[in-house]
Amino acid sequence: MQVFHKLEDVPAGFGPTVLSVGNFDGVHRAHSRVLAEIVGRAREQGLKAIAVSFEPHPLRILRPDAAFKLLTPSSEKLRLLETTQVDAVLLLPFTRDLSLMTPQRFAHDVLKKGLQAREVHEGYNFRFGHKAAGDVTLLRELGHKLGFDVHIYPELRLRGEPVSSSHIRKLIAAGKVSLARHLLGRPFAILSTAGRGRGYGVKYTVPTINLSRYEELIPKDGVYVTRTRVGDECFDSVTNVGTRPTFGAESFAVETHLLNFHPVALTPETEVEVHFLHRLRDEIKFPSVDALREQIAKDVKKARRYFHLHARFTA
Repeated sequence: MQVFHKLEDVPAGFGPTVLSVGNFDGVHRAHSRVLAEIVGRAREQGLKAIAVSFEPHPLRILRPDAAFKLLTPSSEKLRLLETTQVDAVLLLPFTRDLSLMTPQRFAHDVLKKGLQAREVHEGYNFRFGHKAAGDVTLLRELGHKLGFDVHIYPELRLRGEPVSSSHIRKLIAAGKVSLARHLLGRPFAILSTAGRGRGYGVKYTVPTINLSRYEELIPKDGVYVTRTRVGDECFDSVTNVGTRPTFGAESFAVETHLLNFHPVALTPETEVEVHFLHRLRDEIKFPSVDALREQIAKDVKKARRYFHLHARFTA
C-alpha cells in the first residue's frame, strides 16, 4: 500500500481511481464495508482504490480546546487500512487553507483533477468543504458535472447501535468495551511501551507491566479482562486503568497483570499492546493492601473463567 502525505505526492499516472474520503478513525465495520466495495469496484475496472483521509484529525484544528482523543493513532490507522487491500492512502494535511476550501473546489481540485476519480463512495452523513457546507446531495450534483459517479451507503447499525467513530468513542469512554468490540470488528487496543523504572534486563521477570504514557483514547477507569502482546508474545491478562487510590498518592496508570506468565525479553522500545475484551468492575479504594490483593485474586479467577469459556465456545 502506498502512502501519500499531500496531493502533490500522487503520481500523475496513478489514477483513474475509485475512492472514499473520511477520517477513518477506528477503521470500524462501517468503514470496512465501504472500503471493501471500493477495492472490489477498482479491481473490476482496472482502476486504483484509494482512501483519502486527513492529518491531523480536523477536530484538532477546528476545536483545539476539546481535548479530542483518537480511537487509532495515525500509524495504527494506516496499518488497519492496509489490511483492507486499498492500493493507497492519501493523508491530506488539514491546514487552515484546506479548511477554507469550498465543496466545489474540493470536488474539482482533489477528487477530479488530483485523483482522477471515477467513483466516490461515502456514508449517508458525509460532509465536506468549508464549514461542512457540502453533503451527499451536493456531492452527487458535483459528480454529475465533473464526471464521476457517487455511491452513498445507509447507516449501519448492529445490535441496535450505530456503527460510527463518535459512538464507539463514547462506548469506550464509558467502559463498554465488549459492545465497542462488536462495532469495531475487533477488540479496542492501545499500543505503547513498558513504563520506565521497571528494571529492564536480559529477561523481564515480573508479571505486571505499567504502560508508558498514552495520549489517545483510554477506556473508563476500571478493571478489564485483556489480551496483552509483549513484543512477539501474547498473554491472557487483567488490566487496571486508573489512579490506584489504595496506595495513597494517586497517579494514573494502565497496569497489566500477565496470566500464565514466563520471563520475556523486554527493552524500553519493546511494543506492549493491550486488547480490552470485557469490563470486570470499577476501580475502588480498598481499606488495605491485603484487601486489594484478595480482590485481585478474584479478578484473576474471573478472567481465567472468561478465557476458558471463550476457548470452549470458539474451539
